Amino acid sequence: MSYHINHLKELESESIFILREVAAKFENPVLMFSGGKDSILMVHLAYKAFFPAKIPFQLLHVDTGHNFPETIQYRDEMVKKLGLKLIVGSVENALKSGLVTEEKGFNASRNGLQTAVLLDELEKGKFDAALGGARRDEEKARAKERFFSHRDEFGQWDPKNQRPELWNLFNNKYNIGEHFRVFPISNWTELDVWQYLSIEKVDLPSLYFSHTREVFFRDGVLLADCEYINKRPEEKVFKEIIRCRTIGDMTCTGVWKSNANTVEEIIEEISTTRLTERGGRTDDKRSETSMEDRKKHGYF
Repeated sequence: MSYHINHLKELESESIFILREVAAKFENPVLMFSGGKDSILMVHLAYKAFFPAKIPFQLLHVDTGHNFPETIQYRDEMVKKLGLKLIVGSVENALKSGLVTEEKGFNASRNGLQTAVLLDELEKGKFDAALGGARRDEEKARAKERFFSHRDEFGQWDPKNQRPELWNLFNNKYNIGEHFRVFPISNWTELDVWQYLSIEKVDLPSLYFSHTREVFFRDGVLLADCEYINKRPEEKVFKEIIRCRTIGDMTCTGVWKSNANTVEEIIEEISTTRLTERGGRTDDKRSETSMEDRKKHGYF
């Protein structure tokens, strides 16, 4: 399978430039890690950006407690292999402390509760920049973000008041209590990510490849059956050969029928599909502007 190597090298160069800019311009940056392919790509790019030195960023994972077990296993193995420091912000602990309140009902999810935990961890760690793997092609609200995206003292984002970024000049000035979200892979597409991971031979969680799992349909979305989801009487569980196209909280991460067992097969699959990557994320379906509303209040 042939890839546009020069295009991928240009994307790599741009992302590495931004990672180095963050290391140079900010006092205490942190790299957000979810266990998904985009955050895995971010770690790989950071490794290349600073080799032979270690990655100069701590990793921060906001753990809902409802993650796929494979995600946590991969995360811990990767952190150990690279010798990185991992900070885990726990939604479970936030519930116990009263910082957040558990949702009720059939559609209950801890996904939205991550925002308060994230902001709390950023404040506790005194982080002035949080690096994330969001891409502009994922969702319309994310397409509005700059590379260096300013957040006020409450962690809020104002999409109508963003700083210009001309000629790769980034404004990192902020007041006490404010911080930046930085998105080094903004210009990558889902296909770019997979092609690059294939060329670089990056290890990935088994969830991305086809496997048999117990699932059920909810509002047209195929969800993995788990103890964290309160199913309706009519929602019947059955076995299906599936894979994850995105990885997040099990309560809102849709899975896809697929026989793709290799990265090359995944690339072929997404090259021909008309379904968007986040089309199976139920958290994006809560309202017309659900992602933008969450981002305005501090969601990543």
